Formats: sequence, structure tokens, C-alpha cells
Amino acid sequence: MLDIAAYAHALIWDDHCGFEMQPGAPLSELLAPWRDVGVDYLSINVGFDPKPWHRTIENIAYLRRRLPDAAPYCELVKTVADIDRVRANGGMAITFDIEGMNALNGHLEMVQVYYDLGVRHMLFAYNRNNLAGAGCHDDDVSLTEFGRAVVVEMNRVGMVVDCSHSGRRTTLEAMEISSDPVIFSHSNPKALCEHGRNIDDDQIKACAATGGVIGINGVNHFLGEEIASPAGIARHAAYVAELTSPEHVGISLDFDPDLSEIDESGNIHDLFLEHKEYWPEEAGYDGTIAGLDVRRLPKIVDELARIGFTNEDITGILGANFRRIATQVWK
Repeated sequence: MLDIAAYAHALIWDDHCGFEMQPGAPLSELLAPWRDVGVDYLSINVGFDPKPWHRTIENIAYLRRRLPDAAPYCELVKTVADIDRVRANGGMAITFDIEGMNALNGHLEMVQVYYDLGVRHMLFAYNRNNLAGAGCHDDDVSLTEFGRAVVVEMNRVGMVVDCSHSGRRTTLEAMEISSDPVIFSHSNPKALCEHGRNIDDDQIKACAATGGVIGINGVNHFLGEEIASPAGIARHAAYVAELTSPEHVGISLDFDPDLSEIDESGNIHDLFLEHKEYWPEEAGYDGTIAGLDVRRLPKIVDELARIGFTNEDITGILGANFRRIATQVWK
């Protein structure tokens, strides 16, 4: 097994958190689980398609203003060198991601604006079709002309193209167009769990062919488990590794801390009730999606080691693989 010293030495990279960012969110409490388990880098979701595009700007403004005071161990970073520096100083590096191109409001120029504000990867859609292409729970349409232009612009500015939550045709076409490695920041193999949010073997292989990484998420629905488990995550990671290689596997748990006792401003369940079209009942959504707590990450490492991943494989899965993508793409 990967021993304690090796775990402490490894770069731990979570490419997507699951909480709904909103102005006034209790940042210290939200980020504490990642801090507790020694995560070195975290990408915070700042907006997604069910919310108005300007909400993304408001969330970014809130984070950039409040993060230094609310969570002084965190630092918003611009480069991979910044990540290394923050990590060496015992801090947690932060960037942002966006789930769906509605946040662009139809303007290609917004890609550069978001990059300059700290966004380092962006999805095409969140479950439903939009101005860029298909969501995974909607008609499986092609990338639109706008979506194609956005891929080119993301390559130009250095923003990672992210295919999670998006439709099959849209993702396959995007991976053909992109000149940079493409990721699925938090998606699981459909071969192990037949769910619309998961991705098939062709998508996994196409991602690997770009040099990309598939981040395994810890949501029970997408693992095919009643209660998400470290063993389930390791099983999905092993499937992707066997289909491609371990260098194309990461972990992004999509974890959403339960802060109901201290935060009464609304949560993902309220949003589910307001926008059920994004979480269709026929896909098994009932407003009670639960994920594995990020603080169980050491148990995931134990499971990866138990089923045969080497120390080198595990350090790659924990963070080195996603770091490689950032090194290649960010500008």
C-alpha cells in the first residue's frame, strides 16, 4: 500500500467540488474537508447552466474578495508554478471551473474574461442542451457553430476543455477539434454503471487519445451503489486504467459538504425542485444524491493499492495526471 509518508508527499488534486457556490456561502466551513485531508489543489465550481449567466460573475467576485479572509490557507493561483509554491508553503491552491457555456451569454469574448478571473476549465453543458451543444440528459446533438468556436478560443487562451455532463456527439466532436488535451473532470464509465451521466468506452478512449484525463467522481448514482464507497471508486478507476492506462485517470469526487445546520440560504435540493428538467426523474434523480466524503480519500488510496495499482500509478491518479494537463494547457 501507499504508505503515510508517500501519501503526504503526493500532490493531491481535486478537479471539481460539488457545492453550489453563492454569494454569502460559508467558505471556511465549505472548504474545511479538503483542508482536513491535505488537498493541495481544488477547482471550485462558480456557475452552471441552471443559474443566470451573471450569477457566475457574482460568484467569482465574491470568491475573489472573500477567500483571503475566510480561508487564508487558500490562494487563487494562475500558473502551475503558483500551485507548487502554495503547496510548498502548506496552503491549498484554488482555481475555478464553470459547468456549462450558458455562462458565456453567447459571447465568445467571455472565455478570455473568465480565464483572466481564474477559470481554468469549462464544460459545454450541464445535462441539458444549450447554445454550445448537447447535455447528457437531452437530445444527442452535435456541437453548434458557437460551440466549435469556443473550443478553438479555449485552446487559444489556455482554458482546459471539459466534457463532463455533456452529450456524446458533442464530446466526441470536441475531442476531434481540440488541439490540446481534453478532460472529463468528473465522469465515470458507463460500462460499470448504465447511467446517462456516465461515459462510454469510445468517449474514454477518445479522451485518452488527446492525452487527457478522466476524473472519477464519488456520487452514488454514478458509481452504481446505494452508498458510495472507496472500493467503488477504485473499481471505476481500474476500468478506465485498463481500457487506456493509469496516466489517464484522476479523482474528482464532486463532494458537496452538508452544511444544512449552519447555512439556510438554499442548497442543491432547493435547486432540484426549481429546475427538475436538469435532473430527470427517469434518470433516477430524486433530490437525494449523495457522494463520498473527500475526507475518505486515504481509504480510496488503500483500495487502489489493494487492487494492484503501483505507487507511481497512485501518485498520478491523486494529482500528477491532472497537473500534467495544466502544464500543457494553461498559459
